[in-house]
Amino acid sequence: MEIGRDLILKLETLAQLELTEEERRQMQGDLQQILQMVDKLQEINTEGLEPLVYLGADHSPLRTDDKPSSLPAAEALHNARFKEDPYFLVPKVIEK
Repeated sequence: MEIGRDLILKLETLAQLELTEEERRQMQGDLQQILQMVDKLQEINTEGLEPLVYLGADHSPLRTDDKPSSLPAAEALHNARFKEDPYFLVPKVIEK
């Protein structure tokens, strides 16, 4: 597949970019190189190979989902500057 100026302009519009002519030429070259690398990968014979599921030899064993202990509310609010039990008071940031 050849990357042409029309495709670059279409991609520029879709991505809402404003590229200079030099940036367009650079993008065209970069995309062409990416396609060449993909074409090179297509040449590899993968028949009979199983898909890679884990990167390591063994996959990580699952751990139990234990609930850790948490800080009691009174202790969490102890140093709070503004509080109204059992909540922290913070400035309003969203207007209706």
